[in-house]
Amino acid sequence: NMTTFNIEKHNHHGEFVLAYPGEVVQRGDTWICLRAVFDRHESNLGFVTFRRGDVFYEWFFTDLWYNIFQVHDGDTETIKGWYCNITRPAFIEADRVYADDMELDVYVTPNGTIILLDEEEFAALDLPTDERMAALHAIQDIRQRVAARDLPFTTIA
Repeated sequence: NMTTFNIEKHNHHGEFVLAYPGEVVQRGDTWICLRAVFDRHESNLGFVTFRRGDVFYEWFFTDLWYNIFQVHDGDTETIKGWYCNITRPAFIEADRVYADDMELDVYVTPNGTIILLDEEEFAALDLPTDERMAALHAIQDIRQRVAARDLPFTTIA
């Protein structure tokens, strides 16, 4: 029996933005992986479109400044890519997880191409220097994970 979790997005001020349900797939001491079904309106980012019914496997970490959403096509289960949100480290509680979003996002395509998103929005945030540095380090960390084909990027050719 899978545990239902509340997945919350907060903005960089720590204010609640939205919540949706997920099911716990696996959890460790500093991380959790949840399965969620995309149930919002179609979202076309240009290089990928998220559709209602797409399945997201979402990793949150209490010791890293990002999360990773592995996106599967709802009909075929093909991996569409990985959407990584640069965030403050996540808080994982008994039945909810949340993280403060820092606007900056990294999209990794199925073949390993890395696309950096929302740099202008990130630049406009009023953040302390150490947090800005942590966010930029997070991008490097994701790049290294992709290059090494570390979890969850193991299917990249």
